[in-house]
Amino acid sequence: MSSSSSTTYSLPLATTFVLLMLYVSNAQLNTTFYSSTCPNVTTIVRSVVQQALQSDSRIGASLIRLHFHDCFVNGCDASILLDKGGSIQLSEKDAAPNTNSTRGFDVVDNIKTAVENSCPAVVSCADILALAAEASVSLSGGISWNVLLGRRDSLTANQAGANTSIPSPVEGLANITSKFSALGLNTNDLVALSGAHTFGRAQCRTFSNRLYNFTGTGNPDPTLNSSYLTTLQQTCPQNGSGTALANLDPTTPDSFDNNYFSNLQNNQGLLQSDQELFSTTGAATVSIVNSFSSNQSAFFQSFAQSMINMGNISPLVGSNGEIRLDCKKVNGG
Repeated sequence: MSSSSSTTYSLPLATTFVLLMLYVSNAQLNTTFYSSTCPNVTTIVRSVVQQALQSDSRIGASLIRLHFHDCFVNGCDASILLDKGGSIQLSEKDAAPNTNSTRGFDVVDNIKTAVENSCPAVVSCADILALAAEASVSLSGGISWNVLLGRRDSLTANQAGANTSIPSPVEGLANITSKFSALGLNTNDLVALSGAHTFGRAQCRTFSNRLYNFTGTGNPDPTLNSSYLTTLQQTCPQNGSGTALANLDPTTPDSFDNNYFSNLQNNQGLLQSDQELFSTTGAATVSIVNSFSSNQSAFFQSFAQSMINMGNISPLVGSNGEIRLDCKKVNGG
């Protein structure tokens, strides 16, 4: 079922237990990290994201993607935000999964400016990405959760890591599962986080291989719904530029709901990496897709927990890293 209203769900006892375990394992990350130094940070971030959504319906999906692509490379340290220059010889922005693809950096800069005006040199860019991701989901009709905070910002970028660690839309399920597993994320996390494709857009170049010459066969991907295939071929002609956009969710493209999973059941997953969650025979992901399709609350609960899990990938804490004053460059750089 689709949901257009923003609803907050209480986390179940099991989730609360996991949160407590996270506190134990990574004591510096907690929901009250800025309670005395920047108590309004969540409100500030949410306000800027809400303003951005008024003129750009895609920005929520773009911001959550920045957080995702950041955490998968050296952990959640805002390394994806660093421009090339100074000590940064190779930027993650220029890595294959990000170049001419990731967006929303201007909104992150606007958030940082607003936060700095209120709480100078206190809140990290890495925490801003985590807070912006939560705001993007809740403001688009999805679940709200308490974001664990206390990350610090990296002094380096890892372009090579971005090229190898971030899952590709044309990778098979086994490879993507392996990349998630390497970071401590399980199959449920994989399916839940893939559900972020319930809003946003993708460029034709990320899925055009499915439309005309799938795996060198000269034919379309056989798992594509035939009428959906026709629609996509009209949006993405064979000799087109590849930069045209298609909705990741053809039913409710700007709402955060569970329609993504129903789309997979109808063979209307846009990316190969999406559809394989349901169409890979015998895969453990299939039953999870079915569960999330039939129960939006279950999806929302799992998504919130998986975002917390992802946000805990190798954060810089304590005296490691720094609090960048400008998210685009290291201090003094």
